[in-house]
Amino acid sequence: MPIYEYECKACGHRLEKLQKISAEPLTDCPACKHDTLSRLISAAGFRLAGGGWYETDFKTGSKKNLAADGAGDKTPAATAGKPPKTGGTAA
Repeated sequence: MPIYEYECKACGHRLEKLQKISAEPLTDCPACKHDTLSRLISAAGFRLAGGGWYETDFKTGSKKNLAADGAGDKTPAATAGKPPKTGGTAA
């Protein structure tokens, strides 16, 4: 269920409410009791970032581990300027 953000036009009170998508918007402000509450448009608090979880999740068989097989971003542009990996230990 999404979290909706509301603001009262009369007193400026703001609140968040967990509601079903099909639920009617709230109208009564809990702070001043006026029916001037309106739903705000806000950005979602969800962002996909990282190495591409969608590439490796929900796959079956030989396609399951694409990232470990080197099928990810191993292009020359992605590795340019990086020092080569060495197997030695730091002194």
